[in-house]
This record gives sequence, C-alpha cells and structure tokens, in this order.
Amino acid sequence: MDDDTSEQAFAELQSRNLGGWGLAQIGFGTGLAIYAMWVGILQPGFRKVPLKLQVPYIPASKAQVDNVMTLLKGRNGGLVDLGSGDGRIVLEASRRGFSPAVGYELNPWLICLSRFHAWRADRHEKVSFRREDLWKVDLTECKNITVFLAPSVLLVVTECLLDELPDDALVVAGRFPFPDWAPCRVEGCGVDRAWAYNMQAQRRRTLGEKGNLATAEEKSGPSV
Repeated sequence: MDDDTSEQAFAELQSRNLGGWGLAQIGFGTGLAIYAMWVGILQPGFRKVPLKLQVPYIPASKAQVDNVMTLLKGRNGGLVDLGSGDGRIVLEASRRGFSPAVGYELNPWLICLSRFHAWRADRHEKVSFRREDLWKVDLTECKNITVFLAPSVLLVVTECLLDELPDDALVVAGRFPFPDWAPCRVEGCGVDRAWAYNMQAQRRRTLGEKGNLATAEEKSGPSV
C-alpha cells in the first residue's frame, strides 16, 4: 500500500461524522476516557502515537460492510472475522448464508457488544464471538476471512495467513489493504474500499518473489 492511500484513509477516518450511535459504540468499546484523550490530545499527532492508539475502534460503515459482502458474493461455507469489533461483519455474513460465522476479538467490551447485537438480531444461536489472541487462531480450514486491521498489524498477520490458509481461501481486507499483497478485486472507494486476495495467487507471487531474491543473491556472489 502506498503512502497516499494510507494517508487518505487516515484522514477520512479522522474527519468522518460518526453520529450519536457511532460515538456511543466507540465509548462502549474503548472507554470514554480513552476516546476523549484521543480526540483532544492524541489525534493531532496521529502518526506519532503507539500502534495501540493509531486506529481506535470505529464501527464499520454500511458501505464498508456492503463492499466486503460484494467481494464475498458467490462463496459459501464458514467465515472468520479477525478483529471483529462490534460484530457487524459476522452478523451480515450470517444473514447472507455463511455458516459458521465466527468473530475473534481481544476487547472484552466489544465481545459483549457483539453478543448483544446478535441477540437483538435473533442470531445469537447462528454466530459466535470469541475472545482470543489473533495469532493463536487456527486458520488451517478457513476459506473466507475478513480483516479490519491497522497496516502495521496487517504486516505481522501476513505470514500467519500465508502459512495456514488453504489455497482456495479468500481474504477480504476493509479500510486498509495488505501493504505487500496484490488484490484480485477491489470494491468501493476511499475509506469504504475493500480488497480481496486469492490465497493461491498470492502464495505463488510470494514464492516467486523469494525465488527471484535468492537468484539475485546467488548472482551477486558472497559479500566481501
């Protein structure tokens, strides 16, 4: 992902009017005190703050959810959402026939909010939300994966996805693309954009790049 795309997304995240319900959910998910500190003190120095504060919890917009679902159209089976927030991606996936639909989230307040949303939508028996470290989730049988994560986190999770996902898996990233991956499809624009990645194609591309690097190192010979 180039710097312009990242900066545009960050700028839109900071300027977006979230509305009363959106602000209420942010307060519930991250704590009003933390969010107030973010808006009043930390937001102006956005790029200088630690990773944990770079992207606060912001509910996905309807357009973001729709774009993710458009990229998943025609697929079936289960779906896993890494960093599931308030659960809206998981719930919409369930409505569209994905089963099981599972969200993984570390924030216990967001897990509670997700389960409340599932209960209110009468889908609490069709979806599940689990508090678990993203790096410990078993992805070996996952065919449909969605992620709404910060670019620096996407860089770290890349290796895990390449190592564990089957070739026929599709990964859909919302809000930020994977920095070093080439999407097979893109839907939407601006901060609502979503990117789809075919794992077989991405794995071949990654292996090809490693092979080219090894060949170049062999031709250059040992360093003196």
